[in-house]
This record gives sequence, structure tokens and C-alpha cells, in this order.
Amino acid sequence: MTRHTIHKGGLTFLLALAAVTTLRAQNDKEKPAIYTYISQWTVPRAQWGEFLKSDDDEKSLLDKLVADGTIIGYGSFVNLIHQEGEPTHGSWLTATSEGHLAKALEAEWARPGLTNPALAASRHWDYVLQSRIYNSRSGSWSGGYLSGSEWYVQPGAMRDFNEVEKNTFVPVFEKLLADGVVTSYGMDTEDFHTQKIGLAVFHFTVPDADGLDKVDKALDEAFDKSPTIGPAFRSLVEREGHRDFLDRVRVMTNK
Repeated sequence: MTRHTIHKGGLTFLLALAAVTTLRAQNDKEKPAIYTYISQWTVPRAQWGEFLKSDDDEKSLLDKLVADGTIIGYGSFVNLIHQEGEPTHGSWLTATSEGHLAKALEAEWARPGLTNPALAASRHWDYVLQSRIYNSRSGSWSGGYLSGSEWYVQPGAMRDFNEVEKNTFVPVFEKLLADGVVTSYGMDTEDFHTQKIGLAVFHFTVPDADGLDKVDKALDEAFDKSPTIGPAFRSLVEREGHRDFLDRVRVMTNK
């Protein structure tokens, strides 16, 4: 979901809530949870090359972990919208359980590349997220983009928020996935809380720059066809704490 999605107008607050209630009744099935471990780094610019070399060195290990079923996907990225003191680079691992994530991390910690000086010189954050709203195309990609938005959902409103996502945005992204415009999408919440309660992250990946424009167009069309979406969405999230992100994907594999 892009930044445009929170700026569309619509009908009244009561109509928005009525729409959410109707949507909830239409879709009670949930997918099995998947878990994603995200590492983000603020790397000194002079050491970007050395950091990326370390990133590349772990690819063969990650491919083995995908092949044996320990993880179901991984990727790495470079932040394209730099802010002072904020992460410049990142990576993710996705698995079907917390235990599988832990096994993957143990394998990573045992590799020699962790002695890379660029890692020691960089500030570092980790997150573990959970998702039941997701889908992806199988395969491997070099290049492309990772984009999305973060919000804080109002207390007690997460279920309604999930229903708006599932019934409004998932159909849009399922079509984009089938058409090859996106390679993955998902909506995550924290599994181990390190941020303020209520963090929700919607993200998607595209194989090329044209995909970003196609996603924007599809979302704009969805809002134009359903004017209750904007009020429903805005009634469920806090105004403060919203942020968007745009990253360049270096490598990505989905099982």
C-alpha cells in the first residue's frame, strides 16, 4: 500500500464502520501464520561496499536453508529514502514457525562473515513480525523494489483493520500478483513487541520500476470505485506514527 491510500475522501464514519462489519462477515478464514525476521543496519557510507560483500557471502547458506525447508524465503535491500541516523540497509528471513527462524539464525551466526568490520561499525536493529495476510510468486530475483507503509492501529481496532486489508486490498494485490506486476505482498504485525503496541506494516515487492506505477494506479482505481474505503481506513489508524518506505531489492527468493 502506498502513501496515496490514506488521502482519499469518502462517506461518513458510520457508513465506513458498516462497511467493515459487512466485510468481516464475508471472510472469516485465516491463512497459517508465517514469521519474518528483519535486520536493519545504519552502515557508514565508506563501508557500504564491504557490507554488501558480506551480504552476498551468505546467499549460498540461505539457499540451502530454503532447500531444506528451514525458511521459505529471504531477501536483502538498500534504503532509497535516507534519513539521518536511520537504517541504510536491511535483510529478511521468512519461516513457518519461530523455531525455524531460530534455526536459521543459528546457522547465520555460525558463518565466518560475521567478523566483517562493516558489521561491527554499523548500528543495528532486529524485528520479528507475524503475518496471516500474504502471498508471493515462487522464484528468485535480483533487483526490483520493496515498498509499503507503516501505521499504528487504534486500540481494539486490529481485527477491523485486518478485515479492511483482506477484503479491500488483498483482491487488488492478488490480481497484481497473477499479472506478474508484484512478486509478493503482506501485512505484518510484531510477533515480539519492540515498538509501540499496534504497529501494522503493509508491504509489497515488484520486479521493476514500472511495477511501482502500476500498483499506484491499481490502488487509486480501488479507492475511486469504493469511496467508503478511505473513511474506514482512517477511522482505524492513528494520525501520528505513519511512515512510508521505498527500498531497492538486491536479492530475493520465495519458495
